[in-house]
Amino acid sequence: MRLLSAFLVGLIFGLGIAVSGMINPAKVLNFFDIAGTWDPSLAFVMGGALITTFIGYRFVLRRPAPVIEAKFLLPTRRDIDARLVGGSAVFGLGWGIAGFCPGAALPALGSGKWEVMVFVAALIAGIWVARIAQSRTGERAAA
Repeated sequence: MRLLSAFLVGLIFGLGIAVSGMINPAKVLNFFDIAGTWDPSLAFVMGGALITTFIGYRFVLRRPAPVIEAKFLLPTRRDIDARLVGGSAVFGLGWGIAGFCPGAALPALGSGKWEVMVFVAALIAGIWVARIAQSRTGERAAA
């Protein structure tokens, strides 16, 4: 059931990203080009996602537990630290340079474009480097 649920959620997400045009990096980059060929459609996609999430969380969190899990796994930290700010900056820079958000790049793999494959490879390498750096920082803090 969990695998089927994950597949269906991923399918709906991927279709939404594809239908909205967010797998096209030019559409994303045009959103950031305020002085040139600005395309505000990304703001509408984000706004729609925020509204859906806001309403959805109000309904879902009224339940005592999720349908497929034993309990809700919600973030508990609310502080803003260097790791959060740095990660957000790297995410934003990568998105602005490449035109791909990691969430949109995965469905875009289906396009077969080499640019998407390079981006996803760089994304995986970045995750790997971040985990190594995090483990080394943890080792230093423990020592």
